[in-house]
Amino acid sequence: MQKAGSDSSKVTGPLWVNAEITYKCPLHCVFCYNPVDYATFGPELTTEEWLKTFREARDLGAVQLGISGGEPLMRDDVEIMVSEASAMGYYVNLITSGIGLTEKRIAAFKEGGLGQIQLSFQDSTKELNDFLSSTRTFDLKSKVAKLIKQYEYPMVLNVVLHRLNIDHIQQILEMAEAMGAEHVELANSQYYAWAMENRKYLMPSRKQLEHAEEVTNRFRDRVGNKMKVYFVVPDYYSTRPKKCMNGWGVVFLNVAADGLALPCHEARMLPGLEFPNVRDHDVRWIWQESPGFTAYRGDGWMKEPCKSCPEKENDLGGCRCQAFMLTGDAANADPVCDKSPYHHLITEQVELAQQPQPPAAEIKPIILFRDDKNSRKLADKEAAHRGDTTAVT
Repeated sequence: MQKAGSDSSKVTGPLWVNAEITYKCPLHCVFCYNPVDYATFGPELTTEEWLKTFREARDLGAVQLGISGGEPLMRDDVEIMVSEASAMGYYVNLITSGIGLTEKRIAAFKEGGLGQIQLSFQDSTKELNDFLSSTRTFDLKSKVAKLIKQYEYPMVLNVVLHRLNIDHIQQILEMAEAMGAEHVELANSQYYAWAMENRKYLMPSRKQLEHAEEVTNRFRDRVGNKMKVYFVVPDYYSTRPKKCMNGWGVVFLNVAADGLALPCHEARMLPGLEFPNVRDHDVRWIWQESPGFTAYRGDGWMKEPCKSCPEKENDLGGCRCQAFMLTGDAANADPVCDKSPYHHLITEQVELAQQPQPPAAEIKPIILFRDDKNSRKLADKEAAHRGDTTAVT
């Protein structure tokens, strides 16, 4: 395979680093993007290992640092990471459920130079918010939202949309307005990891999506520039795939809790690729020369129909992880594209989503919540599928 972009003299970046500093989380969201087998991973990076990684990426020109998880506030050294990374010149964004954010901690973040806090809600109602996360956290999140405003941070609200909450779009937007949100991201669930396991219950119907877009557009017209509202449709309702992470190994570097360096959050799943660990290699070599980061950089790896497609520069063939999950070959065209010979795999799922589904209360016993027990169960299932002779657990 041609390793397009493997000439390190032509590679710039990364510009954006996401540090998944822990996979521990007090929530159990049914759409979590963390790997389904996270409970089997090795130990987390230490504080010093994280700071070393931040320095090496900053030396390459990285300017934005996201600190995420799991729930990053599960670690007691986040304040140190924020302060040190800010001193290095990063714009630091904390991506959090809000659980664990006390006034003492937010004051420390303010003093340490934290630029932004992105707060997630699961719904505008206490009942559904707490159901989707399998926790009683709605009231606590509401208090955190007030704390964020009190410390004069921009209110950045994230709500993952899906079949179970998308009909509450008006109430979600009204909640955001009442909180004084400046930025709201309404990102329909993308079907990876835990969301893929629950896809049957999470994919909205076309009618739901159209209604949600109409409501969002009316809300935008009313609030004007007071609030920026981003509405991201699910890939499955498109005929062209997204340019995943703006291209493989072009802008984005994800470092997992155990130190594995990845070109996207989900790339660990891809067979035949060895991704390096920041414990063993410096970020410069990882980004510029490691086989995992050069494998799908550029377009030299492409097969037909992508190879000769006049639109390939727009999407670079789409998502490698989605191609692998749905077709078994990461080098295939993303099935979202209607030029892909596998597009029927998408349209079949879309048609299934038009059928009625039971309400949330009825699916609770069968939907898969993110927790350590289910993570190990899925890891064992994957090991059995691969024919591994040793138990994961």
